[in-house]
Amino acid sequence: MAVDELNKQNEDGIRNSLEQYFVDITSECPYGVPQHAVYHQAFFGSLPDSAMDFFFRNGYRRNGNCMYSMRCPGCQECIPIRLKPEDFFRNRNQKRVWAKNRDVSVGLAPLTMSAENLALLDRFLHNRFPDGRANAESYYSGFFITSMTKCFEIRYRVADQLLGVAIVDCSDDWLNAVYFYFDPDQGDRSPGTLNILYLIEFCQRHGISYLYLGYWINKVKGMQYKTAFKPHELFIDDEWKSVPK
Repeated sequence: MAVDELNKQNEDGIRNSLEQYFVDITSECPYGVPQHAVYHQAFFGSLPDSAMDFFFRNGYRRNGNCMYSMRCPGCQECIPIRLKPEDFFRNRNQKRVWAKNRDVSVGLAPLTMSAENLALLDRFLHNRFPDGRANAESYYSGFFITSMTKCFEIRYRVADQLLGVAIVDCSDDWLNAVYFYFDPDQGDRSPGTLNILYLIEFCQRHGISYLYLGYWINKVKGMQYKTAFKPHELFIDDEWKSVPK
């Protein structure tokens, strides 16, 4: 039996054994698409890196201690996207963003519900969701904090001012970008692009093979910057398909 065929059988066996833990939950679409969203999800305790790797390789995302994928009927807008950091080269605009943010300092820290973090996240969420349907404490307690895998945060500062915070899961072979929030008044710095550029550099320094960037949704303007990082891969029809430079 060929190695690829054996690996596929092993993957199918793992998937079938895990499926018993998953349920489908219906809610409003969190991305504003005018239809119901269906989360195919399951809650877990601590998982080894190999199990998390399996989930990410198969298009799943993490939310708290929950792993999920979108199974919305008649809709395939949520497309997982990942990069191979060793293959990445900055384009002209990304070089400009990197140069423009030379005054930004970066620090790694444990995941922290500090007053400073919560205040910045509340400002970010109020700017993004002015109807008040989201708040910082619920994001940390229900979305970011996890006992499932190793998680930390990356803090970006300009002098003493907190510019942004990235929530990141990690292993020796992958990095998962859970969420990034930033000062809405600093949008001209392109903080989302800056964050991904730093995550790529971090992966390159530590020999990490894959950087998972969450979902890319073509109809959501705020996600368009993700596909500017090339080459990248999109998870379509249960396989990763390369998008060249």
